[in-house]
Amino acid sequence: MSSGDSSYGDIHRYEPARESTAAAIAIVLLTVIEVVLVSLFVYGLMSAWASTEFGNMFAGALLAMIFIDLAFILLLYRKEFLPDVMIVKKRRRKWEDLYVREDEKDGVTIDTGSAMETLKRTVYPYYKK
Repeated sequence: MSSGDSSYGDIHRYEPARESTAAAIAIVLLTVIEVVLVSLFVYGLMSAWASTEFGNMFAGALLAMIFIDLAFILLLYRKEFLPDVMIVKKRRRKWEDLYVREDEKDGVTIDTGSAMETLKRTVYPYYKK
């Protein structure tokens, strides 16, 4: 759905989320797996698995699986439960706010007073005053 109004800050496009039941069930199952992995990791820290060679690798693998599982939970949530919204914004050049003052937005007349100043402006056009 698109609107014809294009003033700044207005919503240009709004598509509601799908909110599928399968995604909700998958998020719940992944959350249960996340809780199991976190509890196993905390148990490993309490029983000093990191003091052995293979226990340290196992704890690292558990930590990696925790973050991968969390990434899948966030990916599913963003894809299925957040709406797609496009807001109209004013496009600006990167240097516009840094180097152009409000009174000089239409251009500046070239001053022939100093040859060195003219050379600086020629070599570096966005020279700060």
